Amino acid sequence: MKYTIAFYNLENLFDYRNDIKTLDDDFLPNAEKQWTKRRYYRKIERVSRVISQIGKSSHETSPVIVGLAEVENKKVLHDLVNSKYLKQENYRYVHFSSLDERGIDVALLYNPEIFCLEKSESHKIKLLDENGKNDYTRDILSVRGIMNSEPICFIVNHWPSRREGIPISEPKRLIAAEKNKEIINHVLQEEPNTKVMVMGDFNDNPYNASLKFLEKELQLFNPMATLLSYTKGSLNYRGKWHLFDQILFSTNFFNTETDKLQFDGANIFDAPFLKYDKGRFKGQPVRTYVGDKYKNGYSDHFPVYVILTL
Repeated sequence: MKYTIAFYNLENLFDYRNDIKTLDDDFLPNAEKQWTKRRYYRKIERVSRVISQIGKSSHETSPVIVGLAEVENKKVLHDLVNSKYLKQENYRYVHFSSLDERGIDVALLYNPEIFCLEKSESHKIKLLDENGKNDYTRDILSVRGIMNSEPICFIVNHWPSRREGIPISEPKRLIAAEKNKEIINHVLQEEPNTKVMVMGDFNDNPYNASLKFLEKELQLFNPMATLLSYTKGSLNYRGKWHLFDQILFSTNFFNTETDKLQFDGANIFDAPFLKYDKGRFKGQPVRTYVGDKYKNGYSDHFPVYVILTL
């Protein structure tokens, strides 16, 4: 038996209605992007198609677990799991609203026939801006449960961006890494045998300090470390490939006991239909927008995934 665990940054999966509490004005029908109901449901259908196919090169089932970034609210998750390509999977979802000023959050989809949810929590990251005021970012989501009679915890992240430049933003991502350490230590104090997976858009590559912190301080293995190259990654910025999207896990996934969940492989899901096939962006993800120009794509990120076997 094989199971896929995936992570996907959906790039601005906003609904088409105004939320006065967040800065979602770019994604409304009367905005420059003209984010209409039709375009919204087209995006839902497109990303649901992607999710349904992650990992199917190694086996025929859709992912058991999917961590998500850049979802606006429960409505978009409801529409996603009830969409054309995912409805038959009977996914359930976990989501908490964060104080991120744009109103984008992380979430988790799971197959309840395989993963039995026991506990979920949202964890705030305490950051300050240059004026000493609270600098809100996406919360971290932890989801605990039972899979194959084994305790397992999934932690979903979307760390602060590099928009301000690396010298200013890197300390914020290190704070987020410390928060993951705090969460995992608490989980292992309660149940030492728990298997742990940390996934997300970390806005850092495998060789950056924040990811090295997770590997060293928490003894997590990063199977994505060897996937990044000059021609391959999960996103491309100004012609350079990056692997900000990653899944790390505790070393007890290398357990060779019979009938235990074991790591079997990892990859980037960059199927041909997700890429531009010609022009200056050849090989890069087909986005929903480039600037304000509608491209009817998927996301500016490719999904990543790991395969577990029994």
